[in-house]
Amino acid sequence: MPNTYTQLHIHFVFAVKYRNALISKDWKEQLHKFITGIFQKNEHKMLQINSMPDHIHIFIGLRPHQSVSALIQNIKTESSKWIREQKFCSHPFAWQEGYGAFSYAKARYQP
Repeated sequence: MPNTYTQLHIHFVFAVKYRNALISKDWKEQLHKFITGIFQKNEHKMLQINSMPDHIHIFIGLRPHQSVSALIQNIKTESSKWIREQKFCSHPFAWQEGYGAFSYAKARYQP
């Protein structure tokens, strides 16, 4: 096949360590922008990102050149390091081990 075509939509969910409510509304938009930048740098397409104080949801268009596990490891490592450098939390910030990754496909309407 001369060309490669993929349509891989993945929904990620992962939590703050111990499910501590450390993501503050004061800086969560900055976190979303930082994480979006990491996805873009890795050539994936951010479709939606949102977070609660204790976890985050991310929906992307995934390019097949990078594994899901390598991508999430990079996202979690870089974002937790950035949060600590910015001194957003009085407690040490870390993401919980593990994550959820769920694939989605467009539904085809058939009358």
